[in-house]
Amino acid sequence: MSSNRDSRSTDDGAIGVGPRLLMGEHVYLRRMERTDLPHVYRWLSDAELCGLIGHSGVSSVDEVEAWFERVSTDPTRRWYAVVTSDGDRVIGEAGLLRLNDGWRTTDMSIIIGERDDWRRGFGTEVGRILLDFAFNYCGVHRVAIGVVGFHEPALRFWEKLGFSREGVQRDGYLHGGEFHDFVMMSILEGEWREQQARR
Repeated sequence: MSSNRDSRSTDDGAIGVGPRLLMGEHVYLRRMERTDLPHVYRWLSDAELCGLIGHSGVSSVDEVEAWFERVSTDPTRRWYAVVTSDGDRVIGEAGLLRLNDGWRTTDMSIIIGERDDWRRGFGTEVGRILLDFAFNYCGVHRVAIGVVGFHEPALRFWEKLGFSREGVQRDGYLHGGEFHDFVMMSILEGEWREQQARR
């Protein structure tokens, strides 16, 4: 993974902190831009997808615009569009949130919004890019994620990336009129570095 380091964008409508690009083999991450918002609106209007990722969804383009404005000025986020290297198609969004420099912790999120691109390995590559970014660029010690408890494929996905289950928020998520658990997972810097040494 390589990064094109650029501390802030002022004129391209991109979310403004962190490197402009994080490069992988089959996908790359570029700072999210206003022109990506129609994709985000379409993904977050998908009730099934939102149910799987623990998101309440959106009801209007204005909501997505407001989200973009908030994220654009949030110094604790590094947010990216997921783009295919072949064809430059925007297929998802991903990033770090709740970055805490004092505690050296962050949360992580990956959404592959285009259904035709599920189960093609893109999410795994995005995860590896973001973990490299978190540990080597941002200097964090711990990366965490909350996963919808009934979404077994997602739990296996995060475990494949090296995350460990560390606790459960019982009935932490209301979906479809029923309460469900959230499974809390994390990976520590040392665990990630051991994983990299074995690859």
